Amino acid sequence: MQRAGRRGRQVQEGSPMENGVRQEPGTPELPAAEDIPAPRPPRVRPRLVFHTQLAHGSPTGRIEGFTNVKELYAKIAEVFGISPTEILFCTLNTHKVDMQKLLGGQIGLEDFIFAHVRGETKEVEVTKTEDALGLTITDNGAGYAFIKRIKEGSIINRIQTVCVGDSIEAINDHTIVGCRHYEVARMLRELPRAQPFTLRLVQPKKAFGESGGSPCPCPGDG
Repeated sequence: MQRAGRRGRQVQEGSPMENGVRQEPGTPELPAAEDIPAPRPPRVRPRLVFHTQLAHGSPTGRIEGFTNVKELYAKIAEVFGISPTEILFCTLNTHKVDMQKLLGGQIGLEDFIFAHVRGETKEVEVTKTEDALGLTITDNGAGYAFIKRIKEGSIINRIQTVCVGDSIEAINDHTIVGCRHYEVARMLRELPRAQPFTLRLVQPKKAFGESGGSPCPCPGDG
């Protein structure tokens, strides 16, 4: 017995089909090869390559393949042959310590990443004569809290050696590396008034020829 196949093809029951595939009696005929839509090619994600430099000066490097801040720091460190723990924070499109240009959650393909690395360490003694020190603190998402703003006329503003961009490494010899910014802020708020305490700070490395001991060029607007 014969039956009409699709597209008018006559197929003997139990006879071999093309490509060595047998059709069992009573089963529908397979569609012709030209009837099967070609599979869509897999969507290829574009390679996202970013340019980077060390803020105090370096050749330009290229990085890619990171999904978070720690991976980004690791990629930058690999390019320049340094430890990821040397990086305090990154700014976009400027080598200056500009808190308006801090690297945040998004990076555009045209953005140029500048990595600010550890420079000199300094210790300052502070007496808390008011409840508020006048600091706004943020962190880099990888273990370092640093000063984002200094309020004009505040206790900290009167200490010329404390600058925006300084990383707070210890309070009274108690290391705070690994703490989030809100934890550091709470520690500073809880310090008793009228009792001096010591801040150990790490300033970003400066370019050759930049003064290391001058007052901060931008105390901030906190």
